[in-house]
Amino acid sequence: MNEKQRHEQNQIKQSHASDQASDERNLERLKDKTSDDFIKYFEATYEPPNLRKAQKRGKQDIQYHDDFEIEEQFRDLGVGKKYLIRTYGCQMNEHDTEVMSGILEEMGYEATTDQKEADMILLNTCAIRENAENKVFGELGHLKSLKVENPDLIIGVCGCMSQEESVVNRILAKHHHVDLIFGTHNIHRLPQLVQNAYLSKERVVEVWSKEGDVIENLPKRRKGQIKAWVNIMYGCDKFCTYCIVPYTRGKERSRRPEDIIQEVRHLAAQGYKEVTFLGQNVNAYGKDLDIDFGLGDLMDEVRKIDIPRVRFTTSHPRDFDDRLIEVLGKGDNLMPHIHLPVQSGNSDVLKLMGRKYTREQYLELVDKIKEAIPHATFSTDIIVGFPNETEEQFEDTMTLYDEVGFEHAYTFIFSPRDGTPADKFKDEVTEDEKKQRLYRLNDKVNAYAKEAMKKYEGQTVKVLVEGESKNNPDVLAGYTEHSKLVNFTGPKSAIGDIVEVEITQAKTWSLDGVMVEEAVEVK
Repeated sequence: MNEKQRHEQNQIKQSHASDQASDERNLERLKDKTSDDFIKYFEATYEPPNLRKAQKRGKQDIQYHDDFEIEEQFRDLGVGKKYLIRTYGCQMNEHDTEVMSGILEEMGYEATTDQKEADMILLNTCAIRENAENKVFGELGHLKSLKVENPDLIIGVCGCMSQEESVVNRILAKHHHVDLIFGTHNIHRLPQLVQNAYLSKERVVEVWSKEGDVIENLPKRRKGQIKAWVNIMYGCDKFCTYCIVPYTRGKERSRRPEDIIQEVRHLAAQGYKEVTFLGQNVNAYGKDLDIDFGLGDLMDEVRKIDIPRVRFTTSHPRDFDDRLIEVLGKGDNLMPHIHLPVQSGNSDVLKLMGRKYTREQYLELVDKIKEAIPHATFSTDIIVGFPNETEEQFEDTMTLYDEVGFEHAYTFIFSPRDGTPADKFKDEVTEDEKKQRLYRLNDKVNAYAKEAMKKYEGQTVKVLVEGESKNNPDVLAGYTEHSKLVNFTGPKSAIGDIVEVEITQAKTWSLDGVMVEEAVEVK
């Protein structure tokens, strides 16, 4: 590092420390104040979703911090205490929970699954659909009695819902038993926030509209030692008209390639068999960096690392470029299953959604991938009942499903999100019509899934064994290279290995089989 870089890094650290100190001073002043004071503080420091301003976000504000550590004063804060985190939503939220768990355990906390013995309960929330938010508010209602029984219990709400002004105001006004609210950009501040929650007489609210930081060296408590999630970027700049993610997760910020590669090498050395790269729009990786290095280049580098399986999610068709297709075509440890959200099969609806590709462009991309990877399989996301979607437009989605031959799809009825452009669209499609379309689409999804599974009967596939089946401890379970769930008989010693399994029966969503030989060595 040269003198100029050292000077810039010191300036960043000083700025970051100043931001933290300012927030802590503000919270200290509010300790003895009322809930109304907290609402005023939140409204003064939080910026609600603003499409025009958000779309002007620049890359120059991205700051990298390599020096995360838990200060000595927080290291014993959780000794003798237990925590429970309930996670809603996507893999990114799951991975955020792993980070929060890692931080809490370095503070002395112990994990528990029993809410009655927990000293702290955090709800890591999802804002992408109204139903997800309703589940969280329902859970907050259930937790109220626990707070009455144990006034020292800390209840916190974090994640994407916490980035929404209306949600935070609703919690402050109606859920007085919630002690702590923090956003997606504040996870690294968890030690300070927990201490403030214990010391404050009122609730602690810290939700930064400020964004741009990438924090390295965060501790993680991963689930198991077989599969691992690795964030390669954060945020999204696509601004689809129905989506709240660009506001709750902020602008696109890529981690540096060397940090990602080092993390994957470390995981390989620990014996992990699979990594999945995560990002709200993983295909946009590297576009905010000052180097010519994208997702294709990153995948090409990890292809050389001794780890059997590498995946990535979630893709946006606009950023799925030829370089990535070329690298995926090399195979090796790069898995041939592609999750490629289409959302609609009609070009006019796609335009209203702000997806910025047409039906024809999507199909052309799929054909390119199939040509480079003949054995590739596809899954997708689809929204039905987008405002004023006609029957003919919905039928375009149905025929596109046929043309691609998806083997799975996550399907949803359009859910308006406050602060997004689509929330203001006039909609004359009835709820009953939307439900009927969803039923018809799901019938097709189920039929294609069943057909895709049927072709595996009698075949031998490679399965990464994750553990016992959820329904039968005498049966093992794992996933194929194409992400198919396999339940099979075999020795418990196979857990954590990649083994060959002969498929004896195909079901709609899983396969049954018998292990035919010892663990397969994958190079």
